[in-house]
Amino acid sequence: MQGKTVVATGATSGIGEAAVAKLAAMGARIVFVARDAKRAEATLAKLDAIAPGRGHRAHIADLQLIGETRRVGEEIAAVEPRIDALVNNAGAMFSQRRVTAEGLERTFALNHMAYFVLTRALRERLVASAPARVVSTASSAHFGARLAFDDLQCAREYTGMRAYRRSKLCNVLFTRELARRLAGTGVVANCLHPGFVASRFGEQAGGWNGRLFSLGKRIAISPEQGADAIVYLVSSPDAATASGEYFVKRKVAKPSHAARDAAAARTLWERSEEIAE
Repeated sequence: MQGKTVVATGATSGIGEAAVAKLAAMGARIVFVARDAKRAEATLAKLDAIAPGRGHRAHIADLQLIGETRRVGEEIAAVEPRIDALVNNAGAMFSQRRVTAEGLERTFALNHMAYFVLTRALRERLVASAPARVVSTASSAHFGARLAFDDLQCAREYTGMRAYRRSKLCNVLFTRELARRLAGTGVVANCLHPGFVASRFGEQAGGWNGRLFSLGKRIAISPEQGADAIVYLVSSPDAATASGEYFVKRKVAKPSHAARDAAAARTLWERSEEIAE
């Protein structure tokens, strides 16, 4: 990772922060997007302590908003001469259905559309920097989920878990279609299940979901353990050629039947393009 630049989201806590810390220790320069300026400053300080003098940089944006995500992506593309890896990791679960100022359900906006919009904004820079990698945090929660293209944002039947599981299915389908569209460019795209991690994730869910996450953390793995697959997919020569795959513990795993639906992956991409315009 010496001399390489990694762009990451969700890097101020949990597995995202553990991953960028490890990658910085391996030689990478970290550029990350955060919503909270104070948390961004704290993460920058940690990165500078681990790997001083590399010019780690934070950008502030609310990734629940397409306009903000597009803006920050364009800013990063304009100032970074090369991007060797993009880590799409920011995510959340919400027990109550609410929409953003742009009218999108929050889980769908943050967990899927932010991945889509930021990746699209950085695509040309990634291709120009090839070989490069796109790594997206999915989850085994996608098993059992189904997309309803006439109700992608759970307007009819909303629960926090249903919306979250659908968003994680979107992550796997997005990775599959992204890999297909990047074929031959030297950029590979993969996603991963990090495991159940003791982190801040789920704290903002509220209701029973929040309580269950708090209880579950007693048996959860550490953020460092959860970050291992991210670090592997970003840095390992063994992961340099795999593309369009779903990884669990550094190994290619078989995602759900719904996640292997190539037609659904194409349709989701087309719908996401329409929403992003």
